[in-house]
Amino acid sequence: MELGARHIAVTGGGSGLGEAVARALATKGARVTVIDRSAESAVRVAAETGGHALTLDVTNEDAGTALDAAIAVQGPLWGLVNCAGIGGASRVVGRDGPMELSAFERTIRVNLIGTFNMLRLAATRMQTNAPDADGARGAIVNTASVAAFDGQIGQTAYAASKGGIVSMALPAARELARFGIRVNTIAPGIFLTPLLAELPEEVQKGIAAQVAFPNRLGKPAEFADVVLMCLTNPYLNAEVIRLDGGVRLPPR
Repeated sequence: MELGARHIAVTGGGSGLGEAVARALATKGARVTVIDRSAESAVRVAAETGGHALTLDVTNEDAGTALDAAIAVQGPLWGLVNCAGIGGASRVVGRDGPMELSAFERTIRVNLIGTFNMLRLAATRMQTNAPDADGARGAIVNTASVAAFDGQIGQTAYAASKGGIVSMALPAARELARFGIRVNTIAPGIFLTPLLAELPEEVQKGIAAQVAFPNRLGKPAEFADVVLMCLTNPYLNAEVIRLDGGVRLPPR
């Protein structure tokens, strides 16, 4: 898929990995819709990339109405990159007793259900696009995590949410193939997001020491590079790509 003048929506586009994706897409001439629950963040990144800001909770079942408003401005939707998500850590049984069920539910709702919600709504709109020469009508890139494979102590909820995204890759790609819509998933390792950037330098170095090579934290721009590949390579489909410098997370 050619990115020039194509409308691509990025959830979580107001910061971190999503912001890096929005900026990379803009450099390729794409029409970017920056989706974020923070209006301030969405507006800032949209203004700096020449995109369209959309304040939205990805778990909102009626988010399709907001997508339609963006389509009216940006043109037919050809791509969706799901970067919105939350972290957090809590043991199944901690010092104060069992994990609050609401904490588990919230992580699943935002990370997994939010990803699926935006996927279903975007695919519904993409399938009406006029196909290109390959019969393609769009592409979707979801964001999982290496925690889906090597979740650490305290990451039961997070790992479960990201594992669900990994498991969704193949059946979603199989189902949407009849419309000419590809679905791929990236499972990033330890990246220098705003949250990690706030940690002391020595703590960052300790985290980076777990990475095989290069022995550093990942750069958001490197994540964005793989997103662009997933969107533009027409033969890449139903894949889950670990982007982690060879790291395998220890139990703690």
